Amino acid sequence: MISFLSRFFTALTFICFSFIANAQDNTPIEGTWALHSATADDLSQATPLQLDSISFHKQNYKYYTGIDSLNSSGRFILQGDFIALYPNEPLIELKQFDLEKVNGDSLLLKNKSVTYTFLIKKKIASSNVQISNELGFNLESFYRGILGILFILGLCFVLSKNKRKIDWRLVIVGITLQIVFAISVLKFESVAYIFDAISTGVVRFLAVSEAGAEFVFGNFIDTSGNWGYVFAFKVLPTIVFFSAFTSLLYYLGILQKVVYVLAWIMSKTMRLSGAESLAAAANIFIGQTEAPLVVKPYLEKMTKSEMLCLMVGGMATIAGGVLAAFIGFLGGESEAQQILFTKHLLTASIMSAPAAIVIAKMLYPEEDKTKIDRSLNVSKDKIGSNILDAISRGTTDGLKLAVNVGAMLLVFTALIAVVNFGLKDLIGEYTGLNSIIESSSNGRYDGFSMQYILGNLFAPIAWVIGVHTDDIVLVGQLLGEKTILNEFIAYGSLKDLKEAGKIMHPKSIIIATYALCGFANFASIGIQIGGIGVLAPGQRKTLAAFGIKALIGGTCAALLTATIAGMLFG
Repeated sequence: MISFLSRFFTALTFICFSFIANAQDNTPIEGTWALHSATADDLSQATPLQLDSISFHKQNYKYYTGIDSLNSSGRFILQGDFIALYPNEPLIELKQFDLEKVNGDSLLLKNKSVTYTFLIKKKIASSNVQISNELGFNLESFYRGILGILFILGLCFVLSKNKRKIDWRLVIVGITLQIVFAISVLKFESVAYIFDAISTGVVRFLAVSEAGAEFVFGNFIDTSGNWGYVFAFKVLPTIVFFSAFTSLLYYLGILQKVVYVLAWIMSKTMRLSGAESLAAAANIFIGQTEAPLVVKPYLEKMTKSEMLCLMVGGMATIAGGVLAAFIGFLGGESEAQQILFTKHLLTASIMSAPAAIVIAKMLYPEEDKTKIDRSLNVSKDKIGSNILDAISRGTTDGLKLAVNVGAMLLVFTALIAVVNFGLKDLIGEYTGLNSIIESSSNGRYDGFSMQYILGNLFAPIAWVIGVHTDDIVLVGQLLGEKTILNEFIAYGSLKDLKEAGKIMHPKSIIIATYALCGFANFASIGIQIGGIGVLAPGQRKTLAAFGIKALIGGTCAALLTATIAGMLFG
C-alpha cells in the first residue's frame, strides 16, 4: 500500500508540474493602481468620450478621472476579459469591470450599465508584466494543497469506524477524479468551453425566468434598489421557478438519464454499490431530501456504510433550486460575474460528489462487501400524474423552499444582531475590546462580535485549505457561519465582504466559494432524519445515530473540494 501511495503522489506531482508549465496563459495578472483627479494636460489628450484616462506600467497603472479632489489606491486583477479593482480603504466598494475591447490605444471597460472609455498611454504587454506568485498554480499552492488534502484525510482516518477496512484504492481514485476534473475545466479548452457555455446558459435562463417576477412584482425587482428588495422580489422567485423546472425534467425522465450516466461512471471507477452511485449523482442536481427518491427501492436494504454515504453526499452538495440564490449573492448584476461564479458553483457540486464518497467510506468503511448490490436501477416513481401536475408540485415545493430561505435569513440575521448587541455594545464597549479589535484587524472588524469569534475559531481550518494568511480570519468566519447557522448566511456574508473589498486576495474568494457550497450545518441533520426517515422508516435509528458524523463528513468533503480548487484554480 505504501508503494502504491508513493506511485500515486509521484504521478500527481508529474501531472501538476505539467499543468504549471502550461498554465501561464490563464494566470491572472495582479498589480497596484492609483486614482487621482485628472490634470488639465491629462484631459486635453482625451476625446470627448474619453473623460477618464488609464496607463499601464508593467505591474502598475494610473487611472485619471475628471472628478475633483478624488484620490484613492489599491490593487487590480486582470484575467482574460475581466478587471477587478480592489481599493485599500475597506469601506470603499469593490469595483468590477468587464473588458469590452482593446482597440488601438483605447480601452473600453463596462461596470453594470455604465461604460467607461479610457486612453491607454502604454499598451498592455503581457511579457512585461510580472506574474504574481500569489495567484495561479504554483509550487506554494501545490504544497499547501497537498498539506490540506493530507490533513483532511488524516482527520477522517482518526475518526474512522474501522481503519483496517478503509479501501485506499477508492480514496485515491476519488481524489484523482476530483483533480482530473478540475484540471480539465481549467485547462482543456474544449471542456472549459462546454462549462462556459453551460454557465452562460444557466445565467441567461435564470434571467429569462425573471419575466414571471416582473409580471407579479413590477418595479419591486428594480436592481438599482436596496439588495433586500432585489433578493426578496428577484432571487427568491427564481428559486420557485427553478424548482418547478427541475420537477418538469424529472417527470420527463431527462434528469434520471443524466444521473444514470454519472452514476455509471462512479460505479465503474470507484466500485460503488448501485445505491451509492445513484445517490451521489442525484445529489449534484437535486436536494438532500429529493435525491433519496432516486434510490427509493434501495433505502430499506442499504447498509450503514451506504446510508452514511447517502447522508454525506446530501450535506456536501447543493440543490439546483438554491443555485440561483447563490449566483445572485456572488454575481450581483454583472453577467460576467454571474457566469464566473455559476461555473465555480457547478464545478464545486460535481467535484464534491466523489469527495463525499471518499470521506464517507473513510468514516464508515463497508465491512461486508458481499452485501453490496451493484445494479443501477433508477426509481420509476414520477412527480405528478401529468406534466401540469409535476410543474404544480415543483412550484409548491419551490415556494416552500423560497419562504424557508427568506424566513431563515430574516430570523438568523436578527438573532446575530441580538448576539452582537450583547458582545459589541455591552461587553466590547465597556471593556475596551472594540477599539483593540478594530485596531488589530486593520478595520476589518469594528468590534467584539460573533463574526470575530467564529473567524478566529475557524481560522486554522481556513489556513489549512489554502487561504492566504491575510484572509484566514474572514474566511474562518464564513466557515463558522455556514456550519453553525447555514450556507445562505455565509454566502450573504461573503457577498458583503467581497463588495467591501475586505478580503484582500481573490484566491481566498474562490476557495470560500467552494468551501461553502454544501448543506453541511446542524439544521440539515433534522432535515435528513425527517425527509429520509419518511421514505425508509426502518432506517430512522441509523439516520439519528449518523447525524453528527454526516455533518462532519459533509464539511470535510466541501473542504477537500475547496483545497483542490485552491491548489489548481488560483
